[in-house]
Amino acid sequence: MRIGIVCYPTFGGSGVLATELGKALADEGHQVHFITYQQPVRLNVFNTNIFYHEVRVPTYPLFDYPPYEIALASTMVDVIMNYDLDLLHVHYAIPHASAAYMAKQIVKSKNGRNIPVITTLHGTDITLVGKDKTYEPVVTFSINESDAITAVSENLKQVTYKSFPITKEIEVIPNFVDVSRFNKKPFDAFKKVIAHEGEKILVHASNFRKIKRVDDVIKIFAAVRKQMPAKLLMVGDGPERPATEELARELNVIDDIRFVGKQEQMEEILAVSDLFLLPSEYESFGLAALEAMAARVVVISTNAGGLPEIIIHGETGFMANVGDVDAMSEFAISILKNESHLEQMKQAAFERACTFDIQYIIPQYEKLYSRFCRMEIIK
Repeated sequence: MRIGIVCYPTFGGSGVLATELGKALADEGHQVHFITYQQPVRLNVFNTNIFYHEVRVPTYPLFDYPPYEIALASTMVDVIMNYDLDLLHVHYAIPHASAAYMAKQIVKSKNGRNIPVITTLHGTDITLVGKDKTYEPVVTFSINESDAITAVSENLKQVTYKSFPITKEIEVIPNFVDVSRFNKKPFDAFKKVIAHEGEKILVHASNFRKIKRVDDVIKIFAAVRKQMPAKLLMVGDGPERPATEELARELNVIDDIRFVGKQEQMEEILAVSDLFLLPSEYESFGLAALEAMAARVVVISTNAGGLPEIIIHGETGFMANVGDVDAMSEFAISILKNESHLEQMKQAAFERACTFDIQYIIPQYEKLYSRFCRMEIIK
């Protein structure tokens, strides 16, 4: 199949999933065309089946804001017609689904082809941005006009139905992880650089926005630090970082925390970690948690959104209500003090992550594509 994938190229979950999906499809022999404004951060391999098409947005004094959606739709049309794509798979509704609808109508007017559009909903495109009155009518229309709609969790599916008048079936195809990538042995030298006296290592990774509640991460770590030697790695960046650093200074734990910025090789960091903290207000799925579990790291999170769909409380990790820092701190301290229990839960987390391995999820997308593609899948 010749598949066009439209996504954001950043470190966010939607871009990561879309890129990993495209790479896996290319490995299966499908021709994959990424269409976005810069090369996705996870698109770091060479494969003859992978093509990248940059969306260029001309700037004119007339426009205060460059019309990216129009440029995106035009690029889609160009790629569809020049490479004879079988379908478009757009990730994150805004503005990709509406741009795909526009491209579909243009292609139909040019050569009569009805290019199928599959829209995958990821989270904040529904729970936050899409609800804005400025965008809601376009979001609703473009989702309903998609030939197929998927969501990354059952929770997100139900939230979408509650938030928008969606008239079509939403299919759940969960996020996935390449277990072989994250199942790595830790580099002792790297671990000693971070925790040279054998301290436990906790980690958090996000875009440091309010919804991630990164201040709770610092509070949990401060509680742990009172009970035992420990280090915290803060991976990522975003608007809440300055306030987070200030809180770490106020709680006198800044010397045991490293803010390491955005990292592409998360598997190396997770390999030396003991606990992953994710006290988010909402997670549509929790891809960061799943990657941690694949690296045999126990996750302590909130029970928000889709997280209960991947974490089994008390077996593969622990969950608490949003904002319940005391409970999450107690879970962290309890498991870190019991080495045998910690190792048992690490193994359970890994086994749970294996059920979301990429080898089980990719066939679900291929089956979906085959319903709309002109060519059946050839294996």
